Amino acid sequence: MAVLGRYGFGHSAGRCLAPQRLCTYLTGTMAKKPENKNYKVIAENRRARYDYAIEDDLEVGIVLMGSEVKSLRTGQSNIAESYASVEDGELWLTNSYIAPYDRAMFSHEERRKRKLLCSRKELSRLWNATQRQGMTLVPLVMYFNDRGLVKLKIATAKGKKNHDKRATEAKRDWGRQKQRLLRHGE
Repeated sequence: MAVLGRYGFGHSAGRCLAPQRLCTYLTGTMAKKPENKNYKVIAENRRARYDYAIEDDLEVGIVLMGSEVKSLRTGQSNIAESYASVEDGELWLTNSYIAPYDRAMFSHEERRKRKLLCSRKELSRLWNATQRQGMTLVPLVMYFNDRGLVKLKIATAKGKKNHDKRATEAKRDWGRQKQRLLRHGE
């Protein structure tokens, strides 16, 4: 049974920490998150956020050959012109570029279709978004995760019209201008 002590905290057998000692005790023992040493961005599609209104994103795995992984470790890839699609109950990445690896015995095609891995529930949600709602599946970033596996972040997005792009750019410019004014105090 807890008894209220001198400082209003419940305690057992007469032991109680003062509030300032309690805070020091709690903050001193909290573990800091270890820095992710294996996380490395391989390729990023910066244009996607400009051309599309991003609705939702999803992390998926990708099926690769050994020479493709070796080439990705050197950072030679591009996903700017690529897109994802649901075909025959499977998710595919089309038109992504991975440079050939010179020292590979069995090389790979540079722009072949690559299978993406996700759960059936996510696959049905993506199919629904593309077929019924007219969305597009756009790759945002390809990276090595903390375990050293290649992952791809894809997004369900709607294409922006030219006036939407101008409005987004004007909003971004105004935000920059506001920050400049606040920084310089003019």
